[in-house]
Amino acid sequence: MLPVLRGQTDQMRRLLAALSPERETFRYAAGKWSIREMLGHIGDGERVFGYRALCVSRGDQASLPGFDQDDYVATAGFDAWTAADLVEDFARLRASNLALLDHLTPAQWSQAGIANGNRVTVRALAFVMAGHFRHHLGVLRDRYSVGS
Repeated sequence: MLPVLRGQTDQMRRLLAALSPERETFRYAAGKWSIREMLGHIGDGERVFGYRALCVSRGDQASLPGFDQDDYVATAGFDAWTAADLVEDFARLRASNLALLDHLTPAQWSQAGIANGNRVTVRALAFVMAGHFRHHLGVLRDRYSVGS
């Protein structure tokens, strides 16, 4: 799983390399997120999943809250960021999460906790990080024609 997580930052950089600043606020339909908002959401997810992995790996038994992605994006102001800044923010977040995951013991990887009302292990959260990223990069390709 760690090699997949390590490769995703470069994957994002390659996908967005040719994106013009004018296109960054493109929405494929009314009421949908802009490309910048999508990138910001990917970063928000990385923050939340990383925090959950930290808490669960440390044996925290508190029920960790969910988050409303639409409310987060609506209040974040991501359209004021550049796509390059959002990509670098994600890169720093992912590097931080990898630093945590790289140093977990086998027992910590198997540690379970509750997040958003569901039982989850640290291992599962690493898969969620990778899958969340993969899903949204697919949306950027398919719905926004980014990297096409």
